[in-house]
Amino acid sequence: MAHRQMRRERTGDTFQTTALINEAYLRLVDYSRVRPRDRAHFFAIAAQAMRRILIERARSRRATKRGSGAQKVSLEEVADISNERAADLIALDEALTNLALIDPRKAQIVELKYFGGMTIEEAAEVLEVSTPTVERDWKMAKIWLHREISKTS
Repeated sequence: MAHRQMRRERTGDTFQTTALINEAYLRLVDYSRVRPRDRAHFFAIAAQAMRRILIERARSRRATKRGSGAQKVSLEEVADISNERAADLIALDEALTNLALIDPRKAQIVELKYFGGMTIEEAAEVLEVSTPTVERDWKMAKIWLHREISKTS
């Protein structure tokens, strides 16, 4: 799951897959409110932890002034792509938070599929609903999120 997330991150990022796993593990160890029911539920919780970590990093990158402590790179496009990726991730997080207020299950499906890298079948197992229900909710959630993100662009 972490490897899939890190492939989406900017090239040249010093944050590695193992760092994401370690950070998620540290958060999960301290997460005493919820105990995983099974393997699938554990992966759902882990996906949520990774989402929070990546969103925090994206917000931090956007807040950091250009060039402060950053490694010198000759291509300006890399910085632009990085900022665009952070902005996209933050916009997705905001839209996903709004979706969770309207339809928590659809938001969970997006979290499981996008941040957790789960299949439709795995998400259905975690949410204890049928595969067609997850497919239908996934399609609707993508449409809704696209519309919400387009409003802010």
